[in-house]
Amino acid sequence: MRVREIYLLGAVLAAGLVACSDKTNPRVVTRLNDEAALAGELPSNPLKGRVITSWVNKHEATMSTMLGNDVAVQYARTNAEMQYPAGSVLSVVTWSQQEDPRWFGGNIPQKPRAVEFVRVTGPGAYSYQRYEGSSLKKVEDGAAPNDRAAYVLSQRAAVMP
Repeated sequence: MRVREIYLLGAVLAAGLVACSDKTNPRVVTRLNDEAALAGELPSNPLKGRVITSWVNKHEATMSTMLGNDVAVQYARTNAEMQYPAGSVLSVVTWSQQEDPRWFGGNIPQKPRAVEFVRVTGPGAYSYQRYEGSSLKKVEDGAAPNDRAAYVLSQRAAVMP
């Protein structure tokens, strides 16, 4: 019985060494995810901000990341009231999802669906812009409160100090 256990252990180790060899996997090609790049008439690149939080909408098969400038990030990570100070700029990038070819069961961004910007100009005052389409174009702009901007402003930071 002992010899059989040693034989099985040797077979497992050999299989592990073969799996860890430096050969490339011809089924998975290394590439940048260009499909997820943001292109269009955006006023600024939201991906240059710092991540505040993210979420997945399984019903719509989308993933979103909320980013902010330094003022917004500092406030989101240290306050629970979510009354962002003037000068805060928040953006939400929403992508369609696709299966990750390198990670079974994982999803990665596919093409951008929308980019939203909320700029806080004072206590309870903000502007909202939304961009959609394959080449992101402005579809909504305004200073009046609306449900989506309120939703963005209500998100809490995923990581607190």
